[in-house]
Amino acid sequence: MGKRGPAGKPTALRVLHGDRKDRINTDEPRPDTEDVQPPDWLGDEALAVWDALADDLETKGVLTPWDVEAFANWCDAVARRRRAAQAVEDEGEIVDSDVFNKNGDVTGSRRGKNPWLLVLAEADAQVQRYGARFGLTPSDRAALKIGGDDGGLGAERLLS
Repeated sequence: MGKRGPAGKPTALRVLHGDRKDRINTDEPRPDTEDVQPPDWLGDEALAVWDALADDLETKGVLTPWDVEAFANWCDAVARRRRAAQAVEDEGEIVDSDVFNKNGDVTGSRRGKNPWLLVLAEADAQVQRYGARFGLTPSDRAALKIGGDDGGLGAERLLS
């Protein structure tokens, strides 16, 4: 692997990262257009997130059958983030928690950061990372160009 990373970097990532046009494979295979379905493992809360956005993303060519796992991961992270945010809202940022000895016996209590804050931060990072891949933030969306009826193949990143 050289300074620029692996030679096999996917075109979608090259476009997403704003690589030079001469480094983007415009002949890369694209998935067939078929109905995109959520995976069976997606929980109810994440499925509600999927249902709210998937049809629109699919219509615009942003969500394809090859993107199902990545989008499902984003939906799952959104649901996890919502649960964590609710737990922090309910319990507060600072909580009392039991202190255990090496045998598992409670030896006292302490005040400290709510453990849900860690879950919230991790889910937040995943939402940001995966969401950018689908143009789900205003700044990411501003860099997307949606192909119209002129033979465009779907969403493409604007390259400068």
